[in-house]
Amino acid sequence: MRLIHFIVCRLAFAMAALSVCHSLSAAPLAAVPPSPFSSLLQVIMGLAVVLAAIVGLAWLFRRFSGGMLGASNRLRLVSGAMVGPKERVVIVELEGEWLVLGVTASQVNLLTKIPRPADADQLPVPLDTPFAARLKAALDKSRLPGGQVEK
Repeated sequence: MRLIHFIVCRLAFAMAALSVCHSLSAAPLAAVPPSPFSSLLQVIMGLAVVLAAIVGLAWLFRRFSGGMLGASNRLRLVSGAMVGPKERVVIVELEGEWLVLGVTASQVNLLTKIPRPADADQLPVPLDTPFAARLKAALDKSRLPGGQVEK
C-alpha cells in the first residue's frame, strides 16, 4: 500500500511539474529561448514519469497475477537425457502421472504417459555432469606430475 501511495505521489508531482513547465512555456514572452536547465528538467521529469509508470504497472501485474508467472507446484521435472545436439527426452511429473516428452529446439512432443511408480521417491537421481567431467579431465591433463600447473 505504501508503494502505491509513493507511486501516485510521484506521478502527481511529475504531472504538476510538467503542467508548471508547460504553463511557463505557454506564457507570451518576447521570444525568449528556453533555458538549458528548464529543458533538462523537462526531460528528466518525463523520464521519471515513464519509469514510474513502468515500475507501477509491473508491480500491479505481479500483484494481480497471484505471483504465478510460470511457476507451478503441480509440475516437476523428474529426469532428462540428451539424445542429440539439440534434442532431449525428459520425464515430467504432473498430478501423479509421469509424462515422457521429446524436446527439440522448435517443439515438444508427448511420447507416452506412465503412472507414477510407488518407489519414485527412493529412485536415485542420476547426476548428469559431462561438463564437470570434461573440466576435471582438462585440469588433470594440464597438470604436471609434481602438482604444478602447466603454463
